[in-house]
Amino acid sequence: MIHQRGDDRIAIISDVHGNLTALEAVLEHIQASGITRIFNLGDLVGKGPRPAAVVDLCQTVCEVTVQGNWDAEIPAARDPTWLPGIWHRRQLGPERLAYLADLPGSFDFLISGKSVRLFHASAAGIFNRVYETDSRDQHRAMFANTEFTGSASEPDIVGYGDIHTPYVLSFEGRTLFNVGSVGNPLDAPLACYCILEGSYGSAEPTPWSLNVVRVPYDIEAEVAAATISAMPDLPHYVGELRTAIYRGRTVVEA
Repeated sequence: MIHQRGDDRIAIISDVHGNLTALEAVLEHIQASGITRIFNLGDLVGKGPRPAAVVDLCQTVCEVTVQGNWDAEIPAARDPTWLPGIWHRRQLGPERLAYLADLPGSFDFLISGKSVRLFHASAAGIFNRVYETDSRDQHRAMFANTEFTGSASEPDIVGYGDIHTPYVLSFEGRTLFNVGSVGNPLDAPLACYCILEGSYGSAEPTPWSLNVVRVPYDIEAEVAAATISAMPDLPHYVGELRTAIYRGRTVVEA
């Protein structure tokens, strides 16, 4: 097997959702793999019991972080009566809320001669959800330049989070992938992230690869932390961690 030692590996994580136990397990695996570059596709907060600790840790270890829908919704406080929003804002405090509100929407870079674009949900914005089962036209639209993404070169590779279920699609010479979720996976009760390998920042065509990684973590330890925290929606959160099913349903509204 030929291995090009000059290649770089990027760990791409998403949707931690305040689950510190899962995040620490994933970071331990990333570190043990010798990876030092981490990109984060948003939704650091919401759902889980330790949003402040997750934001602080992600700020320390992530080279790039883009904004997720929960990262925007909680600081915005559009509905002052929404109990999860009230609880999370109290946990986070003004400095972390300002950090989340100011996160960028997307990030573009080169790897091995390919243009890559990362965002949380879609090229239309953080509240527009796209699934693997959607139409080819919807998948094509993920590569478009929009007011949200800006007018850089249209990407060859697009990666996103939001739906908490990983997949990889290759079509028409392009690759679309979802990184799954670190803290709230909805296809298997295992933390999930991706590793993108190639020559980072290079316009020269060289080999590249993409791998989905599943990481076991102590779900019951996270359940215990959630129970102690007196967080809202505790039964739903615990059920999702243990079963990887959204509120007992098969339709995901992550």
